[in-house]
Formats: sequence, C-alpha cells, structure tokens
Amino acid sequence: MSIMQAIRTFLFYLLLGTSSLLWCTLSFFIAPFLPFRKRYRFINVYWCRCALWLTRVFLNIHVEVKGQENVPEQPCVILSNHQSTWETFFLSAHFEPLSQVLKRELLYVPFFGWAMAMLRPIAINRDNPKAALKHVAKRGNELLKDGVWVLIFPEGTRVPFGQVGKFSRGGTALAVNANLPVLPIAHNAGKYWPKEGWAKKAGTIELVIGEPMYAEGTGPRAIAALNDRVAAWNEATQRAMGSVVAPAPSSESAVI
Repeated sequence: MSIMQAIRTFLFYLLLGTSSLLWCTLSFFIAPFLPFRKRYRFINVYWCRCALWLTRVFLNIHVEVKGQENVPEQPCVILSNHQSTWETFFLSAHFEPLSQVLKRELLYVPFFGWAMAMLRPIAINRDNPKAALKHVAKRGNELLKDGVWVLIFPEGTRVPFGQVGKFSRGGTALAVNANLPVLPIAHNAGKYWPKEGWAKKAGTIELVIGEPMYAEGTGPRAIAALNDRVAAWNEATQRAMGSVVAPAPSSESAVI
C-alpha cells in the first residue's frame, strides 16, 4: 500500500470511528422516542450511508448493483456471502428496515451496542448453537411477520476473497417455515476490502441480486434442497465475476 493510500485509509478509519461514536451517542438520546421504522432510518440508514460515502471519497471504493429488479415488495430472508464489513454497511442501508444475526455480546458495548439494541437485531449466544438456531427461527419469524427484512450470512463468518464457505441451513429453514422466498446476493467486496488487515484497494465492487428462490415443498428435505440451490447460485455467480479462485473449504462453518 502506498503512503498516500495509507494516509487516506487512516483518515477513513478516523472519521468512521468518530462519526460512529457521535451518531450512536446522539441516537441513544433521540431514537427511543421514534417509531421503529423511523428509528431504523435515523440510526442505521443515515450512518451507513455516511460510512459508504467515506468509503467512496477516501478509499475510492464504489459499487455496481445488478438485479435490483429482482427485489420483491414483501420483505423476506436475504442470504449473502460474507467477505468484509462493507456489505454490512451496504445491505443495512439498501434494505430497510433490516434485522441481522449478531453476537449477543455486541449489545453490551457502550453507545454502539445500545444503539444496535434499538434496531431489533437477532442477538444470539454462539456458545450454545442449538439455542441460537431456535432463537433465530423464533425471532426471525416474528420480524418477517412485521415486514422486516432478515439478513443472514450463511457462511457464519467472513470468508477470504477467492473462497466460498459452507452454507448453513438456518436462513433457508427460516424462509421455508415462514412460507417466504430467499433473496440470494453475491458480491466480491473482499477483493477491495480484505478480511484481514487495514489495507484497502480502490475499485468497483460487483453486487448481484438474484431472483427470489422458493422451496419446493416443506420439511427438512425442502430446506436442504433450497439451501443447496442458494449455495450453488452464489458460487456460480462469484465464479462468473472472477471472485472464486479456490475450491470451497470442507470444514464446517458456524451454525447461523
């Protein structure tokens, strides 16, 4: 990374951290008095748009979205590959209101966690996988009935650019049990925002929104079949954009 790029990256993180602290503090005093949808927009959409603006201005990272016409009117379960922090910013601002699975411990972080708690997240205890799956199913179904998008990264953790993690079935199970489709998303954000380190690379992220996928039937077999279709679509789409350069790992991923 060049000296100029290092300076720009430093300024990016400085402004990102400062804006996060200020906005979460402000949200803590204002957002509780707003109805949920306005609260979500105030806390999450505005700040995530700010983060994306900083990403464009200081890191020169842009995005090209394909398949916007595939987004259904009724909120459903979004399943996306996970390579960086960028897609969390983008998807949180692009779909609203949106809830996502996160570690319960994050809600205890002063101001940041308190602000997140007001966004109706699906907070889980990763040390208890069975309880986590049940909580995702119960809480996710409640949110979907209330017209809230539910974002799940089925790989369970960030996967390095060039690889595809094993897709868990939690997201497809939630969709099937709620009688809703899955909205598949694939991107190559890790190419410009790597999983490891602070260095960033200028460029244009490709993000593809696929057609909604419905299960053929109900029950475990239908859930597994839908999950396999989503995983195959994601890998094929990533390969088409030159994002997959290594075979999918065989190790088990996280439960959600």
